[in-house]
Amino acid sequence: MGVRIVTDSSCDLSQDEADQLAILIVPLSIRFGTEEFTDRVDLSVTEFYRRLSESDQLPETAAPAPGAFETAFRAAADAGADAVVCINLSSELSATIQSALTAAKAFEGTFDVRIVDSRSITLGLGTQVIAAAEAARDGKSAAEIVAMVEDMATRTRMIGALDTLENLKKGGRIGGAQALVGNLLSIKPLIDVSTGRVEEAGKARTRKKALQWLASRLLEEHAVERLSVAHGEAPDLDEFLGLIAARYPREDIRIGVIGAVIGTHAGPRVMGVTWQRPPGAT
Repeated sequence: MGVRIVTDSSCDLSQDEADQLAILIVPLSIRFGTEEFTDRVDLSVTEFYRRLSESDQLPETAAPAPGAFETAFRAAADAGADAVVCINLSSELSATIQSALTAAKAFEGTFDVRIVDSRSITLGLGTQVIAAAEAARDGKSAAEIVAMVEDMATRTRMIGALDTLENLKKGGRIGGAQALVGNLLSIKPLIDVSTGRVEEAGKARTRKKALQWLASRLLEEHAVERLSVAHGEAPDLDEFLGLIAARYPREDIRIGVIGAVIGTHAGPRVMGVTWQRPPGAT
């Protein structure tokens, strides 16, 4: 089997994508009040956004317990894998990678488990996971895959337009975007997560201008690799794709719905764009 790739449910890859490349996804937990759900297992994306729209309380997310990662690593070992490369959402935003590191210690000296910080979220993480799984399928070693993903992490860019800052503020993930707080109803916050933490990238007065900023920022890049658009059930997805279609037609873009983990903090109707800069690009 060679190397098996493990990640967490913030990757926002579809189950079909994961199954095709034998990717193991360890779910985070989502809590609405007293009700706790396992992401992707007993809480679908559609049900999450329905509950989010109806709830007066912001849901909470919780990192997987180390035991959940141990189970995934053990399953890979039992299936005959030579090693595991586990790629997780940014350590700046979640304790998930700490759980993975704790779990990896249980295999020291018996099974090769390597943990990588993607320094990204949603499809920024997901594209790194896909690339790693493709490399594993092609026979690359664990060391080669880790080096490749660590390099990709430095080249990954992730920008977004929030429809509201309320979820990010309540969830305590505001990071360097603190200056955006204020006049929450009159602006559309623009954020940059390319460093692995939430940074302010600007403010737009309208949703239309926010989408135009996203498109302009992308089109400023001379070249991009593995372009993806991730959204929180945004009704204007087609409008945004139209803004970039002349250079990036829809069939060349991975498009995915942002799941409960990131959707909890980014809020509904968020629009995100992620890509890797080519090696050597500035």
